[in-house]
Amino acid sequence: MNGLEPISADMIDFYAGRPDVAIIDLRTEQEYAAGHIRGARNIPYEEAEGKIHLPRQKILLLYCERGSSSLALGRRLAEKGYQVKSVIGGIHAYRGRNFVPA
Repeated sequence: MNGLEPISADMIDFYAGRPDVAIIDLRTEQEYAAGHIRGARNIPYEEAEGKIHLPRQKILLLYCERGSSSLALGRRLAEKGYQVKSVIGGIHAYRGRNFVPA
């Protein structure tokens, strides 16, 4: 099943660490370095469209600071056939066990 599904920040812990999920942090390198989700790959939003080479067989879990950038990119990727989860409220809303501080 392909498409975009907005998910709550609480759901990150359900997806983190799963082999069928690729977690993508769309914030700047500096924001990523200040704290991120365990296992996330940092691809800043401004660079994402041109350089994304992501596996189609994985669920893409996208997050940004507050949720708008991940939702926008998620829509475009879903249109290209990816299965995408976008975190509502972004990392700002996340308080789970998979946060890696600076």
